[in-house]
Amino acid sequence: MPDLPAPFLARPLAHRGLHGGSTPENSRAAFIAARDGGYGIELDLQLSADGQAMVFHDDELDRLTDHIGAIQQKTSDELAQIHLANGEGIPTLTEILDLVDGSVPLLIEIKDQDGANGPNIGKLEAATAAALANYRGAVAVMSFNPHAIAEMARLAPNIPRGLVTCNFTQEDWPLTPADRRAYLTEIPDYAALGCCFISHDREDLNNPAVTLLRAAGAPILCWTVRTPAQEKAARKVAHNITFEGYLA
Repeated sequence: MPDLPAPFLARPLAHRGLHGGSTPENSRAAFIAARDGGYGIELDLQLSADGQAMVFHDDELDRLTDHIGAIQQKTSDELAQIHLANGEGIPTLTEILDLVDGSVPLLIEIKDQDGANGPNIGKLEAATAAALANYRGAVAVMSFNPHAIAEMARLAPNIPRGLVTCNFTQEDWPLTPADRRAYLTEIPDYAALGCCFISHDREDLNNPAVTLLRAAGAPILCWTVRTPAQEKAARKVAHNITFEGYLA
């Protein structure tokens, strides 16, 4: 079971890069700004139609581009031609690994591909493991879906892995069945998956499951901090933060 590399606890993590204003989230410009500012980087992965790991948060293209439709319906070449607000195309994970090149820690969220945090996964995890196979910088992977992390443990056992966690409300997770949401809230898979951290919702850091993991020595990261006051409160529990909208 790999440990979480020390840089992940030493540098605040810029949520989807250091974005804002004319710099879109999960863009090359946002990652360059985070890197040059000395921050770690958090980013998201979705799957393209041709099986590439793409750096993009949403299932659909419309919020962040002038296109509509599911990102999985486009090939990586097509996505490279779909522009973010600053004119950049949607990047692959391999492109961003080359850009960062080990200069700062890289926290990678594998977005749920099942739709309900269930077992219908595999292609994105395979693409992620392939892209990371020769990367030598500080990197860790995480997901809300424990099945995704189990697959990463199988495919890339030496890459540090963790769970993204929260209180899994019906409002925020309408497609995840109630019994599954209740299960995930307890974070029961941490040890069995060989996790070495969680990244938990900052508004739910008093969750008893988080308290127990912290007491057992688990590193606690949190998301998403947007003000200095929120950071001060979060750091009473969390060992590090993922932030946006200000300079942590």
